[in-house]
Amino acid sequence: MNTVIDNGERERSLKTVGTISYLLHLIVAVGAVIPSFQPGIALLVIAFIIDVVKKDEAAGTWQASHFSWRIRSVLWAGGLYLVTLPLWFLLVLPGYIAWILISIWFLYRVIRGWLNLNGNQPMPT
Repeated sequence: MNTVIDNGERERSLKTVGTISYLLHLIVAVGAVIPSFQPGIALLVIAFIIDVVKKDEAAGTWQASHFSWRIRSVLWAGGLYLVTLPLWFLLVLPGYIAWILISIWFLYRVIRGWLNLNGNQPMPT
């Protein structure tokens, strides 16, 4: 028996997943920019896992670009944090400045992605 998949329902489901993922990313991004507010890396890991698991379901839709956008954002931010980690050992200020700039960049990517998702627009590849 063939199962009929309603593309409208699929789109809504993917958009809901995207909204939840962007919300989790936003909480972590704001926490990274505001030093006294640290929600923990667990939320980012949860959002990353959601994106990796659900990415295949979005294949062939405009929302696939959002899954790739979020995954790349996390991987790039994580890589940049690791590369700039030695700056903390040299002097605290260069490490702090580098991490604030990375955090602001990550926050920008989250906000830009969420705005495009709400406008039903794909992300650039």
